[in-house]
Amino acid sequence: MEPPLIEGVLESLRVGLGFLWTAAWAIIMGLTITSLVQVYVSKERMAQVLGDDDLSSLATATAFGAASSGCSFGAAAIGKGLFAKGAHVVNFLAFMFASTNLIVELGLMILILLGWEFLVAELLGGLVLIAVMAFIVRLTLPEPLFDEARAQLTRHEHDHSAMVDPTCGMDGSTDHTLVTDGGDTLTFCSAGCLETYRQQAAGSGTWHDDLRSWGGWYKLGNQYRKEWSMIWKDVVAGFLISGFVIVFVPQQVWNTLFLEGDGVLVTAENAVMGVTIAVISFVGSMGNVPFAVALWGGGISFAGVIAFVYADLITIPVLNVYRKYYGWAVMLYILGVFFVTMAFTGLLMELLFDALGIVPNLAGGETATEATYFELDYTLALNLVAFALSGVLLYVYRRGLGAPGQHRDPVCGMRTDDDGPSTTYDGETYYFCSTACKRAFEETPAEFAGESPRGSDSESSHEHH
Repeated sequence: MEPPLIEGVLESLRVGLGFLWTAAWAIIMGLTITSLVQVYVSKERMAQVLGDDDLSSLATATAFGAASSGCSFGAAAIGKGLFAKGAHVVNFLAFMFASTNLIVELGLMILILLGWEFLVAELLGGLVLIAVMAFIVRLTLPEPLFDEARAQLTRHEHDHSAMVDPTCGMDGSTDHTLVTDGGDTLTFCSAGCLETYRQQAAGSGTWHDDLRSWGGWYKLGNQYRKEWSMIWKDVVAGFLISGFVIVFVPQQVWNTLFLEGDGVLVTAENAVMGVTIAVISFVGSMGNVPFAVALWGGGISFAGVIAFVYADLITIPVLNVYRKYYGWAVMLYILGVFFVTMAFTGLLMELLFDALGIVPNLAGGETATEATYFELDYTLALNLVAFALSGVLLYVYRRGLGAPGQHRDPVCGMRTDDDGPSTTYDGETYYFCSTACKRAFEETPAEFAGESPRGSDSESSHEHH
């Protein structure tokens, strides 16, 4: 017989991986749709109209956010870029709410793991979050504080313009650089953002023309890989942590933290506590959905769980990003506005759903530890389709089919031109997407020298868009 601790760890892994297996197809399909939108929806036109403090700009910011990716850090970085370029405070905060609450992959995960009631609360609540936040900010906005923060951002980006990734707005790295035709050196946070910039510079036709060429699929594959690179740690951590929370956290812990009973004050306390746990949980992006399942299984109220899901924009790591971007005072203001907005909206959703009689009832349902996850059912079929799609996208990216650039980086497989880092080995010149790949090659050149430094003829024939 296995010791209780080992048995508990194995059960935690079974539950956590079971959640991941159940939601895998939804995450993959959602990220594919998000990647399509990211590649083919023009963001420049949207960004131009976010400077006004009116309902139209607020709606545009919401649509812009819903069309963006669901990473909390990515939302903060893009929001910073919008704010620095003149977006009104209400609009860039609305963008951040929408990009972490109204995206496809998050909605699919909530539907599968928590049910349609939570999905409705997430979508409706996402809009309510933005409305409540806009109301609070218009009443309390310390304009001089944000004007100074914007001025500092502008000065910093002007002084360090070469070190700001022009694709995503995050800090660039000297490992990923590109020299433009005008002689300017641009830096990027990752190889994926560098490749995205090159694709945009190369230009393309319409989206339906693009998707009939390898070049269009290469763009999609590159964006899909970028989306995964931003969220996979949070997602995996969220699923695994949820398994351990479900198995190891005693029920009395939840009973102590969350008041039981009826009444507005009890519901409000649950909503506040849900946001508080989210702040200190360190699990953001979509990783907080399986954690929310653990809370729901612990008997936490509807308000507490949905408020927890809302609150991935104020986890401690994300708050630290705000501090670095805007300073302590603005960070604390954002924390205060977001905390009140998220807790109030969680309370409002439970009161509304209770009045409509659609608050889900956990009693009598199958618990996470009672469920079986790996079976011959529709989940298996959908996962196989999703894994196949994921494999095709990553294969197209890895092979560089239709990618701009005449050379192939022998280390990572990316396509690159002859204006990047290069080195000669055994009479052959190799070109690299970054100095990091060049260093990796120079450390063990024999390991990579077998890779052809040029794309194959079949690939080159597909490069024309």
